[in-house]
Amino acid sequence: MVQIQTKYLGDLHCEAEHMPSGNKLVTDAPKDNRGRGEAFSPTDLIATSLGTCIATILGIQAKDLGLDLEGIRVTVEKHMAEGPRRIVRLKTNVWMPTGLDGDLVDRLERAARGCPVHHSIHPDIDAPIEFHWPSENG
Repeated sequence: MVQIQTKYLGDLHCEAEHMPSGNKLVTDAPKDNRGRGEAFSPTDLIATSLGTCIATILGIQAKDLGLDLEGIRVTVEKHMAEGPRRIVRLKTNVWMPTGLDGDLVDRLERAARGCPVHHSIHPDIDAPIEFHWPSENG
């Protein structure tokens, strides 16, 4: 179990503390929802969690395979809907730093799609993951 403690700072800002490490982050409501957009919004953190989870899982898998995949880049596009305000799409792109053979490609892509955050996303949210390998980057 990990505990996250959140404190409301006022003016739609919150501070969250990761209790085991003491690391903190601040959130703000987005500009389109009465905030100033000065920090991650709570829903931005879901997109952030997905991207960092995929990169972490790929890092674990690479370490197990004896590969160096430093430089993996992940982008997550968060799409919102109204009525009720909610995330409807998390489109993820993963840029791999090096080309690999088919078996390793399949293994890494399968591992990334198995990340805990991806499995925790509600099935009504469209959450495709697209991989880009160096041969595709032209």
